Amino acid sequence: MRRAIFLIAFIAASAHARVLMTREQALAFAFPAGSRVVRETFFLSDAQLDDARKESGVPFNDQLIIRYAGYSGDRLLGYAYFDGHRVRTLPETVMVVVAADGSVDRVDILSFDEPMDYFPKRRWIDQLLHRKLDKDLSLTGAIRPISGASLTGRAIVDATRKVLALHHVVAGATPR
Repeated sequence: MRRAIFLIAFIAASAHARVLMTREQALAFAFPAGSRVVRETFFLSDAQLDDARKESGVPFNDQLIIRYAGYSGDRLLGYAYFDGHRVRTLPETVMVVVAADGSVDRVDILSFDEPMDYFPKRRWIDQLLHRKLDKDLSLTGAIRPISGASLTGRAIVDATRKVLALHHVVAGATPR
């Protein structure tokens, strides 16, 4: 009986993911009203995937890349990428917006299932803004760790590094 109650409580807790923002809401924050947002799909070759892994320093296997390009008239505003990953044992989804110059323009958390004690403050996330993919974009570089939530910090920094590396790999590639 006790196991059944625990199992029901576990399933109920798992079924309620903490969605903080939908993809549509996030894209509305990323690009101003009146912008045109175009969904682009890329399929990475094994060589492109290896290049992105090496450049990011993060292990991943994503060969299907979807990004959203935002335009104001003909002017490119930037690209939004969504990354889902595990923090400790539960999932998190972030949006990383890459500016036209290749730097981080915005990072938002769309869903976070870990305890809210591990949720980073906006001030911490803002350390990532205007950064490019280099040695300073790390918890041993210019990004301060989060006290008591180091796995959250590592997951978000890794996702940002991964997105910037993927952005470099697909630069100039034709979407399918």
